[in-house]
Amino acid sequence: MLSPERTRFRKQHRGRMKGISTRGNRICFGRFGLQALEPAWITSRQIEAGRRAITRHARRGGKVWIRLFPDKPITARPAETRMGSGKGSTEYRVSVAKPGRALHETGGVSESIAGAAMGVAAYKTPIRTRLITVPAEMRNERSPEQLSD
Repeated sequence: MLSPERTRFRKQHRGRMKGISTRGNRICFGRFGLQALEPAWITSRQIEAGRRAITRHARRGGKVWIRLFPDKPITARPAETRMGSGKGSTEYRVSVAKPGRALHETGGVSESIAGAAMGVAAYKTPIRTRLITVPAEMRNERSPEQLSD
């Protein structure tokens, strides 16, 4: 599972997930992507489950990029512990995903395989998502008309 090697502070405030994502909204590496439609915390386990689902569904064809990193520590108190004595220890890590954020990307596979793989990965995430693609005019590939010239 993903985790930062070292951090400046061990614990963080919970924060709020207001508004929409302003960075990481577009596809940068692949041709197809999975975009969040709701705000949520995505745990490192959910990110890894989505990555495995895409890789296995594509049968090791193409390439997968993870566009999230779980850099926010979430703390919890042990069960049946009295109040007081400070904040609990870090239990797991999450990534804050606002609406519009690209979660996963893939390339080097057909649209049908990518759509099915992203559907399996979407099932592993706790939010509603949609499939996004790079427009044909933005791709680096050559169109059939250019190949005939």
